[in-house]
Amino acid sequence: MRHMFDGLLGDGEELIDTAGNLPPMPGIFPDYAAPIIRAAPTGWQLSRARWGMPTPQVFLAGKRTDPGVTNIRNVASTHWKRWLGVEHRCLVPFTSFAEPDNRPGAPRNHPVWFALGQDRPLAFFAGLHTEWTSIRKLKEGEVTADLFGFLTCPPNAEVAPVHPKAMPVILTTPEECRRWLTAPAAEALRLQRPLPDGMLQIVAEGVREDVVA
Repeated sequence: MRHMFDGLLGDGEELIDTAGNLPPMPGIFPDYAAPIIRAAPTGWQLSRARWGMPTPQVFLAGKRTDPGVTNIRNVASTHWKRWLGVEHRCLVPFTSFAEPDNRPGAPRNHPVWFALGQDRPLAFFAGLHTEWTSIRKLKEGEVTADLFGFLTCPPNAEVAPVHPKAMPVILTTPEECRRWLTAPAAEALRLQRPLPDGMLQIVAEGVREDVVA
């Protein structure tokens, strides 16, 4: 998988792979482990983290577990501000993503899958990550784990009819990816905007996983 990210690297830069031999991932669900790219003392690092950042404390009152927050919209919140520095930013690679179908007459639990093309080219979500100690599942008990989530923004023309609330923040060029990973927060957060209209296609519907033969 590592060679897929060569276009992100500058002269003399290396991507240290600590994720191991990753299998195909046609569907990733909350609290599943997934690959991320982040800065590390030895350079860029490809590693794995669990999907779901720490939940704001106000929403945990009376609860025994914290399953995590998958999507991050209000970066002005004090809860999220602590993780906006470059040491907590990451890229989340994807080839397609799903949103629940809110179109009139759509069946219940009907996912709609979007990609940059029918061939599902690689792109990245703008993500945040942290190490956190919590109880994610009662049967698991307290664990310290690397966690991630990704930013969202208003939907573009393709996503809005399906999911009018939001879409992920998508990065499609090496320049955008490097800016997200390295720029001061004020500059990096300018990337929290919808993908231009016309750049996404619906590539699958009604399936929990986007399995491509």
